Amino acid sequence: MAVCARLCGVGQSRRCRRRQRHNQPDQGSDSDMDEEEEERIRLSYEAVVNTGPPNPQSLLHLPPELLVEIFSSLPGTELPTLALVCKKFRQILNTETVWRRRCTEEFGMREDLRKMEVVGVSSRELYAKLLHPYRHILGLWQPDIGPYGGLLNVEVDGLFIIGWMYLPPHDPRVEDPMRRRPLFRIHMWESNRAVVECMYGHKGPHKGDIQIGKKDEFSTKCNQTDHHRMPGGRQEEFRTWLEEEWGRTLEDIFHEHMQELILMKFIYTSQYDNCLTYRRIYLPPRLPSDLLQPGLFKGTYGSHGLEIVMLSFHGSRFRATKLTGDPNVPAGQLTLDVDLNRPVRLPDLEHQRSVEELSRLVLGMHEEAQQEPQSPDVAPQRAPNGDGSPRPGPSSSSSAPSDAQPFILPLGVMARNEVYPRTCKMCFYGTGLIAGHGFTSPERTPGLFVLFDEDRFGFIWLELKSFSLYSRLTDRLAHAYAPNMERFEAMLRNMQSWTS
Repeated sequence: MAVCARLCGVGQSRRCRRRQRHNQPDQGSDSDMDEEEEERIRLSYEAVVNTGPPNPQSLLHLPPELLVEIFSSLPGTELPTLALVCKKFRQILNTETVWRRRCTEEFGMREDLRKMEVVGVSSRELYAKLLHPYRHILGLWQPDIGPYGGLLNVEVDGLFIIGWMYLPPHDPRVEDPMRRRPLFRIHMWESNRAVVECMYGHKGPHKGDIQIGKKDEFSTKCNQTDHHRMPGGRQEEFRTWLEEEWGRTLEDIFHEHMQELILMKFIYTSQYDNCLTYRRIYLPPRLPSDLLQPGLFKGTYGSHGLEIVMLSFHGSRFRATKLTGDPNVPAGQLTLDVDLNRPVRLPDLEHQRSVEELSRLVLGMHEEAQQEPQSPDVAPQRAPNGDGSPRPGPSSSSSAPSDAQPFILPLGVMARNEVYPRTCKMCFYGTGLIAGHGFTSPERTPGLFVLFDEDRFGFIWLELKSFSLYSRLTDRLAHAYAPNMERFEAMLRNMQSWTS
């Protein structure tokens, strides 16, 4: 806001309280403005002045409608301080148009603002009492539910801030859309203050609370846990949970080990129905060298059902990190690590049916990788196309072809979903993480990464003789992307430490 003091022409001689605050030591306020933002405001001011009266000496000389336009383009966090400059500014900043635009541009609200005004809540109150105080919880979060983890998306939804828990489709329908379940909501319908409600259970919204503690972390608490209970007791709660989680009854699941895993998950996760802590997670930014768009994918994990992983690129490596997990390999762990400098050329379809032939190809690369010293991640070289533009894939004589090629699973390799693509674009050597119950004796074992298209890939676990198919989450997720790659990688390191 230093630029505002310069533009308005109000200085120490006019007791500009904003200038006085600017001279005080930094208090870590959200109102700090970097040089780029000041330059943006200055250009916006000059553009508006060019359409106003000739040769204005300061903002004070502009007509109110132009000041409304200028102030509407400023961040909402700066407007209360700007109101301290003078009476004219304070009056203009009481204009509903200014705050309606801030709610729209910063939080994506549209026609719903008119509804708030009908019930007696102004856009300024909505911004000051709901959107701004809870802005720090918007985005993606991982709940602290032991090895199981999860994915929570907090977004402005109509006139509410809602925390949606994202659940994978029912096993094994990996290409079905995600399921969403509201865990909490915040609104101003019933009073002139924000109200937090817990949405867990089957009796409707009830009293809840949100505590925003240290940076990138918050907690929710239910104040009426009796709303979570069912008349039929734990048996009815389990049957309802099983239908929602798996889309079937326990009698339909004949595999005894799978029944044990399901019961274990219900008992464990039901302990967290009244209080949960969440840690912020980011989606990775896309780099020009990335083989495909990074992001979130659903994948099949045998008896554990479908789980959510985050795909990201780190120089010459592709990695998939679990956002949801299981008692063997918990959430936060690196489930797949693929070396983009080690492409695999598939043999003809007849030889692809032989798991021995696939093992020979992949294990040969595995031995080479084990013998080579660990080198830092670097982006793979790109082989140019005929027109000189870069082509995805490492540049080498053994580079994997970018054209579609036939693909079939080897005999003896199990797949939860038999409906998988019969052509692929590229294949690479990689390793997958396996472990015993309780994440005991974790081990990275060799396998084959198969890129089908922009939205699907697979991984053949050689030691387990199983195939996992992954499909992209197509949901629109606002406030989700990391500001830079360094912040994203720091988040990944922290995520792994949460469950290690």
